[in-house]
Amino acid sequence: MTSNPYAKNTDENNSPEKKDNHTVENIKLRRQMTLKRKSGHVVLKFLLLLIVNVVWLTCRVKVIGQKNMDEVLSEQLTVIPCYWHQQHLFCGWYMLQQIKRGMKVGFLVSPSVDGEIPAKIVSSRGAKVIRGSSTRTGAKALRDMFQIITKDKISPVTTSDGPTGPIFKFKPGAAMLSQMTKAPMLPIACAAKSAWYLGSWDRFMIPKPFTKVVVAVGEFVNVDKAEKDLSPVQTQMEDAINGLMMQAKQSL
Repeated sequence: MTSNPYAKNTDENNSPEKKDNHTVENIKLRRQMTLKRKSGHVVLKFLLLLIVNVVWLTCRVKVIGQKNMDEVLSEQLTVIPCYWHQQHLFCGWYMLQQIKRGMKVGFLVSPSVDGEIPAKIVSSRGAKVIRGSSTRTGAKALRDMFQIITKDKISPVTTSDGPTGPIFKFKPGAAMLSQMTKAPMLPIACAAKSAWYLGSWDRFMIPKPFTKVVVAVGEFVNVDKAEKDLSPVQTQMEDAINGLMMQAKQSL
């Protein structure tokens, strides 16, 4: 059974050694942002924003399963959209489009320097940015997402096998969040006719400009509040996202 992320910190977590480690880590982060690094970061931010916008604007996008999203919007549901880390570029794009239709959307973005560019992209399009990491600040990130769901009625996007993998394996975080908040999970996937795949663990997909992209949206999945074993719903969501990915490929 998963431990309670809202439990108070133990003495071990509050120990001087832990605090010293956090202090050293913060100092290292400040030292890394030298003038040269800041200048390079500005150039990199501009280039990446340019690439993302070119890809988003030139690709031809088809959506299947839109009725499932329409149902979410018509019933004004707060949901937890779930897709694979590999497909963040266009599944994320699809979620940003829903903001124009009145949906409140949030994205969990790394608190590190590397998260500045993704944060700028999504915030510029009206999304809520939650700075945190499911690995390094997992409990805090879960608390923040719990609050934006229950208090602000924001639908926080999750890459359910990320940020470390293994690829296409549904981790328990979204299922836990769904169970605690009663917000259903919404499986999403996409495929591209022609794309580049990075050499990272997730083989991150960047569709080539002017290619065809298909986004597939599935039916939302609820988690029983009394359920103690979340592995069956993890398998259900994993199968749902992988099934949508196959549907998207077949529709290219």
